[in-house]
Amino acid sequence: MINALLLSNSTLPGTEFFTWPRPYVKDFLGTKRLKLVFNPFAAVTLSYDGYEEKVKEVFEALGYEVNSLHRVEDKVGALAACDGIVTGGGNTFALLHYIYKFGLLEPLKKKIAAGTPYIGWSAGANLGCPTIMTTNDMPIVQPASMDALSLIPFQINPHYHELKFEGQGGETRKERLEEFIAFNPSRKVVGLPEGMLLQRSGNTLSIKGEAGRVAKLYVHGSEVLGLHAGQDLSYLLNA
Repeated sequence: MINALLLSNSTLPGTEFFTWPRPYVKDFLGTKRLKLVFNPFAAVTLSYDGYEEKVKEVFEALGYEVNSLHRVEDKVGALAACDGIVTGGGNTFALLHYIYKFGLLEPLKKKIAAGTPYIGWSAGANLGCPTIMTTNDMPIVQPASMDALSLIPFQINPHYHELKFEGQGGETRKERLEEFIAFNPSRKVVGLPEGMLLQRSGNTLSIKGEAGRVAKLYVHGSEVLGLHAGQDLSYLLNA
């Protein structure tokens, strides 16, 4: 049974790192002191040590033990022994590049399919999709494949917004996602604004987050649909 918490982002403006997601994480993981492995490989300009320190501070305050995969030689073994998996944001292409380089894709899929909880934000949420094709990141490195974990059968676009800046002549995010579904008509995409998340618990899927924020569902040949916190989206698991 797949249990996944896929967050648009870690930190809202004017708040400390990973403030808004904390109650959702605690509710998702429970009160037991779990041993979590942290996947820091989306970090590029931030050191893995520095990223681990930030994540450790938050998750250990919530009552969980955290160990980063960059410190472990036997990364597959560390995954096999853990109680939960946390994947941070950063550059999605770098993240997937290292997932393939270290041979972690299939071990991750197997571990999560067996019920081990998975938490990912931004790039970590993209990793939970069938592919990373709806990331916002620049392809600074070419992964062995664009295929990702497929913890859900549709795509996420994190940090979603519909802003168009004054003087901007290029496409908006909405137009970019419409291009994606035009080229990939069998794929659905959820544009997930900051402060929102998707939670999968087996065959149940829900959307949660701060009141007033609206996610958007893109389906080829259909009008874009607004999604609100508290909605049951389990039907999307049949995509």
